[in-house]
Amino acid sequence: MTTPSAARPWWQTAVFYQIYVRSFADSDGDGVGDLPGIRSRLPYLRDLGVDALWLTPFYRSPMVDHGYDVADPRDVDPLFGTLADFDALARDAHDLGLRLTVDIVPNHSSSEHPWFRAALAAAPGGPERDRYLFRDGRGPGGQQPPNNWRSVFGGPAWERVADGQWYLHLFAPEQPDLNWDSPEVTEDYQRTLRFWLDRGVDGFRIDVAHGLVKDAQLRENAPGDRMPLLGRQQQDAHAWNQPGVHEVFRSWRKVLDSYPGDRVAVGEIWVREAEDLARYVRPDELHLAFNFQLLKAPWDAAALRAGVDESLRALAAVGAPTTWVLSNHDVVRHLTRYGGGTVGRRRAAAALLLVAALPGPLYLYQGEELGLPEVDVPDAARQDPVWLRSGHTERGRDGCRVPIPWSGVAPPYGFCPVGVQPWLPMPADWAPVTVAAETDRADSMLGLYRRALSLRRSSGLAAGRDPVDWLPGAASTLQFQRGGVVVLLNLGPEPVPLPTGELLVSSGPLEADRVPTDTAVWVRSD
Repeated sequence: MTTPSAARPWWQTAVFYQIYVRSFADSDGDGVGDLPGIRSRLPYLRDLGVDALWLTPFYRSPMVDHGYDVADPRDVDPLFGTLADFDALARDAHDLGLRLTVDIVPNHSSSEHPWFRAALAAAPGGPERDRYLFRDGRGPGGQQPPNNWRSVFGGPAWERVADGQWYLHLFAPEQPDLNWDSPEVTEDYQRTLRFWLDRGVDGFRIDVAHGLVKDAQLRENAPGDRMPLLGRQQQDAHAWNQPGVHEVFRSWRKVLDSYPGDRVAVGEIWVREAEDLARYVRPDELHLAFNFQLLKAPWDAAALRAGVDESLRALAAVGAPTTWVLSNHDVVRHLTRYGGGTVGRRRAAAALLLVAALPGPLYLYQGEELGLPEVDVPDAARQDPVWLRSGHTERGRDGCRVPIPWSGVAPPYGFCPVGVQPWLPMPADWAPVTVAAETDRADSMLGLYRRALSLRRSSGLAAGRDPVDWLPGAASTLQFQRGGVVVLLNLGPEPVPLPTGELLVSSGPLEADRVPTDTAVWVRSD
């Protein structure tokens, strides 16, 4: 683990590993992952070479959106364990040198939250409703929604209640949006931050951080105001990325800075431009923001280089490090996005060497170190509200959330006991990509991840402050130097010469002194 210092906090160079709690390890045989299951696998994560963990929500929830509909943000849902289990997990992680960050969901609550139940029981205009965004409808009898905003999960973003008013939900109806103009909401979330900081968490990932504050007038969105988001339509102009959100994060920064140990907050922020992203990580706001430029980029040298350059330029302007991420629990796994099969695997391996060599923290999503593809989950087994709310026209996110295969030759591959059905079905052909099968194979994706993360630290790429210095090369290649390491990624159809120097690592086999297509190398320069 990177040693923290006043000059350079640990999170500026860390490798974070995202754990989708439901799908990591099941300790009690119910087919759903849990906190004790994660605790039992901590040595694997230490040996992988990561510095910090990020846990998706494990709070009390009806699980309409698998934990992102939170009924009590200061307790553990029995499905995942207890507060004592969380404390034991945090203690063991720290003992192994792993930092622990957790997800928080401030844009909305569950409809089962005591606040929302009280709001439904209250009369229009009562203080209970001020914690949410209740409004009168339009048209005769208020029968039309207050405006034309759409839910990310499909359909209108407004739901009508029995007395005729409507409430806003930018996601599912069971996820009513909170009103961040309410002092009660502000004060309660600061209590939540302190609750987990007092229990030793090293930081937070903030779900839909750009969505907390809405346009005060709830103005209509024009058709051109909608931003495509990886297959779903996310309204941009008035429902998202409002100026007032920055005041929320300035207040949170003060809370985090009042604790020792370089606590960190990273925002999930979907915006059009890197300059918009940079506004969230100014010196008095969030420490980090997820940078999705490379996640959104096609497998193309010019597009990838533009994503790197744009990201580094925008974040440097506010003095913040740039994060790098290729997959998470909301998007199609990058091995599949890059073509799937053998081609996708080669490209995914090469992409690791690209992002691991760039300056700034790196986020990995569980299973990418095994080379897991997106799974075509049978329709009858799909559970994502995107699938349900879209009228079964959008496949949703279940395909990237299938549980981790640990060992064995058939489902459930050690994720849960034999005879227990995991919460999502696991493919019958995953025996070669279990942790056990890949552990002792030098040519496995797991072996590459372990070598690359170790070399990232020992070569100086992680801690070094060296910039990305692009080197001349073919238009279908990316080649740059950081410190004493040259990084070459060949995206073209023909092999290219291997840079001179000591070969540190290659994402795949070389052809003598040439780098084949869809292959990357790190070379210590002469």
